[in-house]
Amino acid sequence: MVYNKIMDLKEKIKNLPQNSGVYIMKDQNGDIIYIGKAKVLKNRVSQYFQNSQKHPKVQAMVNKIADFEYIITNSELDALILENNLIKKHQPYYNILLKDGKNYPYIKINLKNTFPKIEVIRRLKKDGAKYFGPYFGGISVTELVKIINLAFPIRTCNHKLTTTIKHTRECLNYSLGLCKAPCTGKISKQEYSEIIQNVIAFLNGKDDNVYQILQDKMNRFARLENFEMAMQIRDRLFMLDKLKQRAVNDLSKTSNLDIITISQNEKHTVITVMIVRNGRMIGSQNYLQQETLGDYESNISSFITQYYKSKVIASEILVQEEIANAQLLEQYLNELSEHKVNIVCPKKGIKKQLIEQALKNANDYMELNTDKQTKQDRKTIGAVNELKQSLGLTNQPLRIEAYDISNISGTNSVASMVVFINGQKAAKHYRHFKIKTVQGPNDFASLKEVVTRRLERLSSNDISFSSVPSLMLIDGGKGQVSSTRELIKQYNSNIDVIGLAKREEEVFVEDSLTPIVLSKDSYALKLLQAVRNEAHRFAITFHRSIRTKKQTESILDTIPGVGKAKKQALLSKFKTVSAIKKLTVDKLVQVKGVTEKLALTILETLNR
Repeated sequence: MVYNKIMDLKEKIKNLPQNSGVYIMKDQNGDIIYIGKAKVLKNRVSQYFQNSQKHPKVQAMVNKIADFEYIITNSELDALILENNLIKKHQPYYNILLKDGKNYPYIKINLKNTFPKIEVIRRLKKDGAKYFGPYFGGISVTELVKIINLAFPIRTCNHKLTTTIKHTRECLNYSLGLCKAPCTGKISKQEYSEIIQNVIAFLNGKDDNVYQILQDKMNRFARLENFEMAMQIRDRLFMLDKLKQRAVNDLSKTSNLDIITISQNEKHTVITVMIVRNGRMIGSQNYLQQETLGDYESNISSFITQYYKSKVIASEILVQEEIANAQLLEQYLNELSEHKVNIVCPKKGIKKQLIEQALKNANDYMELNTDKQTKQDRKTIGAVNELKQSLGLTNQPLRIEAYDISNISGTNSVASMVVFINGQKAAKHYRHFKIKTVQGPNDFASLKEVVTRRLERLSSNDISFSSVPSLMLIDGGKGQVSSTRELIKQYNSNIDVIGLAKREEEVFVEDSLTPIVLSKDSYALKLLQAVRNEAHRFAITFHRSIRTKKQTESILDTIPGVGKAKKQALLSKFKTVSAIKKLTVDKLVQVKGVTEKLALTILETLNR
């Protein structure tokens, strides 16, 4: 839909329902610029258009609103969840956008196993297991696991053990006293469970006993003149000392807190999360955001719902200001974590001091990194704005899709679709295509097939296809642009199309006889080049993987009785099909699983 005029927003506001729901703000091109939730849609949306003084960022967003949509929900909680899902899908410019950052490690103990072991994982699952962490900020999860393995005689092997399945002999760890060998029945399930409970107590902050256990073991190994083991334990004791030094005074050893603060200036927002586990400061993370609305409650709610999608949730979350919908957020987090979560705005004491520390951290980070972020903004959203102006585009190219065809002499033709949102890679939206209708090296026809298949899926539930692109970037000139434009008219007339020719880096736009040459220093050109190059890389990678797969196929795959394992065994021993052809039956039957009858079949097939 093209927005040729500003719609009568006041009339739409009058007709808004009193229900809870999600509202979706759009600009004059139909692009989504902000998504919010409301307990009462009519009241919340009306606030944007009242003649009251607003934060400059809010007013800037309101000035761009040409239309809005809304979705009624059964409850405010449903609205919160829907808002989070829509923000993740559409990535609106004015929303807090928490990109998937580094996944810090956790320790996992699955008590459902007969003889549990320690596992280090980076992605949490709702599987009933116990998770501890995250571990970062100078605390090495690897070192922590080594401490556990030295202090507690639990297994480190990957065997699937039960009380009935047993092995015939113990491993080296048993002889070193580092494992009680449940694999051979040297310890009962109950005795092993008691050791695991001690491990859990240690991970919950009770480490005094562990310190004494390691000291005793270090002294014992030193008396036995096993100085290598003694030095390993000494290093683990240093790590334990480091852990103890992180204790927060006046907090109990059972305190699990997340401290979340927000600092804003005219252009940027920094969100700082400090993590306390078992009374110890684990570390802090800073999230620098581009221009976002100046509404603290909207920002903190949006951040919390996005942040805790894949993290262990502390029992208490400290925030710098009271949140009106704190109970709603607590309900959401309770269901997500399956334990009680409290959101608290402390007024005094150590918890207030932690809030002040987190705010100072956020302000310092803002001061040190805003120049860097400003430069990044010029390369991303700044380049997007420059593209619209320089090329005279209909849309703000917030979602750019680029396509590339890859083949060698027309064989194994494939195509790629890459997506940039707000001037940055959106890798989860990338897609591959195998060319189905075109024979031979015909990039023009292949491009037509791919664009048609992509447009046919505009109503798909797949996030890659359901979002309408603002701009399609084609590797080519005037002919490719015109051809693609004709296809788009059949589906959605509000998608801009441009071509970028490799040789001179000329930009071909619709309804222009001559190409546009952007300055080589232009961020707009650099963005187009980055998108084009990414599409080419993605297509080449896919083509190589298909070619490699084809090359591993051989005549051996056609022989009945020769499966994947036998084929691998034959090639591993004899290297090539040509070498196998020259063998005798006696040689072939030396391969495991190859009978005399199968050997005869192989030789007959290869020597036809």
